[in-house]
Amino acid sequence: MLCLAHFQERLNTQQYNTWIKPLRAEALKGGLCIKAPSRFVAAYVKERFLSEISRLAEAHLASPANISIEIAEAAKPPLANTPSKASGGTPRISPETSKPPGAVSKVESRLNPLLNFTSFVPGKANELARAVGLQIAENPGKSYNPLFVYGGVGLGKTHLIHAIGNKMLALNPQAKICYVHAERYVSDMVRAFRNKAFDDFKGKYDNLDLLMVDDIQFFAGKDRTQEEFFYTFNNLIESGKQVILTSDAFPKDMEGIEERLKSRFAWGLTVLLEPPDSEMRVAILMNKALQDHIKLNQDIAFFIAKQVRSNVRELEGALKRVIAYSKFNEKPLSVELAKEALKDLIAAQGRQVSIENIQKIVADYYKLKTSDLFSPKRTQAIARPRQIAMHLAKELTNLSYTEIGNAFGGRDHTTVLYALRRVEELRTTDNNLRRDYALLAQVLTG
Repeated sequence: MLCLAHFQERLNTQQYNTWIKPLRAEALKGGLCIKAPSRFVAAYVKERFLSEISRLAEAHLASPANISIEIAEAAKPPLANTPSKASGGTPRISPETSKPPGAVSKVESRLNPLLNFTSFVPGKANELARAVGLQIAENPGKSYNPLFVYGGVGLGKTHLIHAIGNKMLALNPQAKICYVHAERYVSDMVRAFRNKAFDDFKGKYDNLDLLMVDDIQFFAGKDRTQEEFFYTFNNLIESGKQVILTSDAFPKDMEGIEERLKSRFAWGLTVLLEPPDSEMRVAILMNKALQDHIKLNQDIAFFIAKQVRSNVRELEGALKRVIAYSKFNEKPLSVELAKEALKDLIAAQGRQVSIENIQKIVADYYKLKTSDLFSPKRTQAIARPRQIAMHLAKELTNLSYTEIGNAFGGRDHTTVLYALRRVEELRTTDNNLRRDYALLAQVLTG
């Protein structure tokens, strides 16, 4: 029809297939009613194209027609063929060839079966994320949609979302699930455009039960990718399908991402994965050794856990290094052997994490002078960063309470104890402080 031909010529393939091709029309007395497949499409078409469709109708119909747009309740015939003035008559509905049900391309889940909830060690740093993940696997597309998981490198974001996918697949083997890294999504889309197979690409992602995109911060600055993902995201959420995203930053803090996407990322639930505490690090090491059929003494696990605090990936890397050193030198695992195997890491850690470095990093982060942390000032803008710095000093150094107090302007050990308790309390209730603490700890130990 002339209306379709007009938009097919004016718009690019993606825009045409997304906004115009899905529209259907019904001839009404004195006009046309255009049916859109969703409220997002209806709102967008009404804002961007409805006036243009009205002009085309007036130009080509025998008499002026009122054009309205509604959300389709069910599948309708395609957009009407609009006859020219010469042909006269009323608009004629013509069928459109469509794929039969179930003809969508088979989706590769890309799930790693080893990354499951059994191997995902629980702890204070991930307890909320783990509990939510289990609920999503059992009831996808319900309460927590989308789920946005953020945190630093190597804290278990990828493991968690694979675990959710594997659990959901175990409960429902017919579920259409896809895990994709953001960079893979971008390259797949570029390939689809190059090969003129964009409809296949779009259909692949639009028909999922669960879409998981890892490291979505890699979409930054890629406007075309963000535009396409915006449509896919809306389509899945509106259809009641589950979307899970991971990033290294809180949604509103991501740079180079469109505001409309940031807003949608925060629609559901946003959870933070923090660096693991000492007990959790030991549990991770013991669990990893068990998986690898290695008998690991708890004293060795505590020693390694004390040296590596930043993330799970580096923790497991340190364990592999100790095991390899043991095998190469044909010596049994021991704390002494672990010290020898990790001596350069221990030396580097000792150089990096000093009380002076903690004070400088915290002061810079909160835009203070280092001297402010030593001062007697008690305003919250100074007192809270000082308490955080004290807590970091206790966690990342071997200094006593008295030594920490002395380093902060001669404060006594009771002040340090209060600071530690206060920060612990706030880390469970204040999302901003919890995020700040996690980032500072990672900077200091990364």
